[in-house]
Amino acid sequence: MFGRKKNSENGTPSAITYAERPGAKNRPTPSRREQEEARKRPLVPTDRKAAASHSRDANRVARAKQRAALLSGDEHALPARDKGPVKRYIRDAVDARWNVGEFMLPVMIVVLALTFVAPMFPSLATLATLMVFTMVYGLVAAGVLDAFFMWRRIKAKVVAKFGEAPPRGSAMYAVMRAFQMRRSRLPRPQVPRGSKTV
Repeated sequence: MFGRKKNSENGTPSAITYAERPGAKNRPTPSRREQEEARKRPLVPTDRKAAASHSRDANRVARAKQRAALLSGDEHALPARDKGPVKRYIRDAVDARWNVGEFMLPVMIVVLALTFVAPMFPSLATLATLMVFTMVYGLVAAGVLDAFFMWRRIKAKVVAKFGEAPPRGSAMYAVMRAFQMRRSRLPRPQVPRGSKTV
């Protein structure tokens, strides 16, 4: 009664043909069963070697994409730790200023050189030890204080700009970035030092 009309000759449903229309799908919608069959995949692949190779290739492509995003600052492919406007703002705020912590590595190299030079000059050993002690602990104390006051300013600016406190872990995110040399920071700095846009 409500079914398709049967062909009078052989009793089979008559095929209805439609003219193709531009912009239309021009094909029948697949049934649910057909869609489920197309999505079915074995839980354990039959060719494990090929599956492992495919997985390695996919991971390699994903890592290369993420690395390129870290170098260019492309927001879409960044890891979850660096994504979002708040994290972007924190990075820009850290990169726009001179941080005491970023001088830690060069000073440590000088300190290491002094520890090797001091035994060669016994008369200057005491002075070299005092210099090493002052440089290391003085710089650590100055870096910690600088990072503390830096974070307080950045946190206040984030609250003023976005209307909410930064997510958990943002303080350590900013401090760790401040203690890295500018050229080694990832994602790469996108603002020059002294930028007033942040």
